[in-house]
Amino acid sequence: MSFFVSITPVLFSFISKKEDRQKVLKTIVVDAGHGLEPNGTHNGAKGSYSYEDDICLAVSRELVSQLREALPDLKIVETRTDENIVALHRRAEIANENHGDLFISIHCNAMPPIRHSERIGTKTATAYVGKGSKRRKVTKKVPEYRSWTTPNPRKGTETYIWGAHKNEDKEVAVRENAPMLEEDNYKENYGDIDPNSPEFIALALLKTKQFFKRSATLAGFVENEFTKAGRTSSGQQQRQVGIWVLQATAMPSVLVETGFITNREEEDYLNSKEGQQEISKCVTDAVKNYIDWLEKQQQPSNSNTENNNSKPDPVMDSRAFLDMIEKEENKSF
Repeated sequence: MSFFVSITPVLFSFISKKEDRQKVLKTIVVDAGHGLEPNGTHNGAKGSYSYEDDICLAVSRELVSQLREALPDLKIVETRTDENIVALHRRAEIANENHGDLFISIHCNAMPPIRHSERIGTKTATAYVGKGSKRRKVTKKVPEYRSWTTPNPRKGTETYIWGAHKNEDKEVAVRENAPMLEEDNYKENYGDIDPNSPEFIALALLKTKQFFKRSATLAGFVENEFTKAGRTSSGQQQRQVGIWVLQATAMPSVLVETGFITNREEEDYLNSKEGQQEISKCVTDAVKNYIDWLEKQQQPSNSNTENNNSKPDPVMDSRAFLDMIEKEENKSF
């Protein structure tokens, strides 16, 4: 009898610790970026034959399927389940109402075409000089140019977390926040908010600062998986302009740029079933690595078990990025 009494606390302790580890993540929110406007127009970037919102939905559906299969005990919530756009404020509300532990937004990247010009000769130009009776017609030879564009060859992946505003480059913010700014009831849903203003971003930074490390760590895991799969990776990035869905979600959040729709080779990949499955597997494996990392954070450190021969922590790849974030945060206050 004393044998059972002696092992009971140990057994319960083991069960309790196991259950605690399983609770590091309960709900994942998957956000398919952009969507079809009420008037039938596409929202987001456009490739040579496809649209970002369609690709985002297809990849998100595949990701949801893989997450549910790999992590059946977790609740997976979708912010957009069909082709129609969902207001940005509603996406954040869905995530927060479901008490999400993780927010993953799926997007495609885009770059403008490259402009070229070359001189092809000269042409005669006519002009008038002088005034009144002295006005006369003159001709002169001027260079003649031919102009054209070619698709931008930029390719690869990037995973962003929300970061402080540090420059005047508004291109990304304009593209991602455009649906929010165009909503008919913008004032009702958001009030007098400019999501790209330094004042709003400073307040949002205070609110989301606690999620920076986890967001950055997950972003690092995602890009590591893309690299392992042979994709060109630009690594994890700190968004230098305000993105509403990253600012307004009260949980670790990442925005995954799955590839460049303006690169024909990548556009084909993004539209293929194989490409969508590979992207989803990379993100799913990253989430599994993230869960393992969170579980390790719960375990008490034991210096006696550490040795110089242990394998390097995969999160160490993100260390420099995290240090950069901390420095940028300190500068903003």
